[in-house]
Amino acid sequence: MHRRDLLRLTAAAAGAASALTLDTVTFAHADGSGSGAAAGPGGSGPAEESRTVTGRLPAGAPDFVYLPVDVPRGVREISVSYSYDRPAVPPGTRGNACDIGLFDERGTGPGGPGFRGWSGGARTEFTVGAERATPGYLAGPVRPGRWHVCLGPYTVAPQGLAYEVTVTLRYGAAGAAPVPVYPPRRAKGRGRAWYRGDNHLHTVYSDGKRTPAEVAAAARAAGLDWITTTEHNTTSSHGAWQGLWGDDLLILTGEEVTTRNGHVLALGTDPGTFVDWRYRARDNAFGRYARAIRRAGGLVVPAHPHATCVGCNWKFGFGDADAVEVWNGPFTPDDEVTLAEWDNTLVAAARGGGRWLPAMGNSDAHREPERVGHPQTVVLADGLSREELLAGIRAGHSWIAESSAVRLSFTATGGRGAHAGIGERLRVDDDTAVTVRLDVSGVPGDCTAAFVTDQGTLLSTPVPADGRVEWRTTPSHAAYVRAEVRHPAADGGTPGVPGPMAALTNPIFLGRE
Repeated sequence: MHRRDLLRLTAAAAGAASALTLDTVTFAHADGSGSGAAAGPGGSGPAEESRTVTGRLPAGAPDFVYLPVDVPRGVREISVSYSYDRPAVPPGTRGNACDIGLFDERGTGPGGPGFRGWSGGARTEFTVGAERATPGYLAGPVRPGRWHVCLGPYTVAPQGLAYEVTVTLRYGAAGAAPVPVYPPRRAKGRGRAWYRGDNHLHTVYSDGKRTPAEVAAAARAAGLDWITTTEHNTTSSHGAWQGLWGDDLLILTGEEVTTRNGHVLALGTDPGTFVDWRYRARDNAFGRYARAIRRAGGLVVPAHPHATCVGCNWKFGFGDADAVEVWNGPFTPDDEVTLAEWDNTLVAAARGGGRWLPAMGNSDAHREPERVGHPQTVVLADGLSREELLAGIRAGHSWIAESSAVRLSFTATGGRGAHAGIGERLRVDDDTAVTVRLDVSGVPGDCTAAFVTDQGTLLSTPVPADGRVEWRTTPSHAAYVRAEVRHPAADGGTPGVPGPMAALTNPIFLGRE
């Protein structure tokens, strides 16, 4: 079955990115009357039917292309495969990249119940049925009605994107859908303590190469207390961790909401919570989805805001965020840019007495040799539970380490016994002497410690053998102070550019506001 280009342009829904809807694919009913149907057992009807759609999308195609599929009664499972051409393009020009997903008969409405899965560009085929589904997709009944295959032409070459989609329906009695078993919200923990977590991870349930079991094993080996599963635009991994959690490892559920204008972690949301991604910054829809994340008990955390991948640059602003990922995987120049941008927001908050945004670090590990837990966020929490950990992150009672080998304390004291720790405020008068102390271990001896303030870096010194660095200031001189521990810059590095990070803290604010 052939489709012409740009058959019918529609608006997917209010506030959603533009979409193209193709002509509907129809199948014969299960009585075997349709052409192309394979004979079922005893000749009583078709075992399966397939239809193939081809077409070409021009450069500048809408963000999403929907292929409606009328599914008759008696379908046990639906399979979809697709391919597209990858022509050569001139240097500096983007080639073709096309994602894929599926919505059921409940519709394609933003954030609606019709979502059945998304594999992005990680797979060329998938299957959805009552008893099973390809990772990235949700098992459940294949009910009759109008389903939609969703193509996401992420980038389109100047020559256009030629695609082919094959939809196969398999008939027969459907088994019972599995009941997902979700991780508990609490593990034994150590009471009020510092807990280590990696909150940006991928498995085979999106574009990762590790299984959940492999990620859990890597998390334990990395000395983590908890992790968060954050697959791209799908919740299908939420029920995939049965038997992998324990008193030594808490597993939270979430999603990496992967829009065309940046990625955001829906961190620690209720299991099964789907957050839509089909909008751009210009649609003014992000605030609504940020509120939905918080209603589901989660945090809104823009991920790698200055990463160089297509669509990764964060364009939604930080007004709706609860924290920001300033360190993503091995520390690179884009993390340096994010860190500087974040520090500027601290300056504004310190001078205006307003809200400030805590920093996080996560591995974003997909496959070997990417290391789970590099980096990790270390959070002061009353216990090892979802609510207590997220409260610690939201309050900024956290710091970031390159590994569990790094140990750190960072405090400020002044006045008559006043004391403050990471993410807190030392409430003393502007002219009161304040002593800032950093105690760090587990870093190489050639590392440098720095104290960064609203006036810039006011102390930078090699980490001494005992790991203790002390500095005196006043709130009038430094409205906040935070610590960084860095490795030496690589040989031949850019003059004035510091080396990669080993650890960094959220700030301690100084003064009475």
